[in-house]
Amino acid sequence: MTVRNTIKDVVEEQVQEIVDAKNLVPKQTPKFDLSWYIKWVSSFFVLIAVACRAAGGDLAIYDLAFSTVGTAGWLLVGLLWNDRALIMLNAALFMILASGLLKMLVG
Repeated sequence: MTVRNTIKDVVEEQVQEIVDAKNLVPKQTPKFDLSWYIKWVSSFFVLIAVACRAAGGDLAIYDLAFSTVGTAGWLLVGLLWNDRALIMLNAALFMILASGLLKMLVG
């Protein structure tokens, strides 16, 4: 019986250590502010764009449109967070995608 209690105690201690360790690393990004909503909506747009790209066919215009909107959103998040890597990456992507979208729309 003591072995069973010992194993139970050890498992409970390990579970508690895991729970405590989870709280040791705080979140670094804001939650439920403007940037939080923009990043999630933008991520959704990027996922839709990738789905359009994977489907192929005549969905290239939608891929470019959703990618451009999603990238613009992530650029805004980078600006709100003052994150130079996000700003640089998404500014470049936005310019490339917007030029491709304009080329496709205009001719």
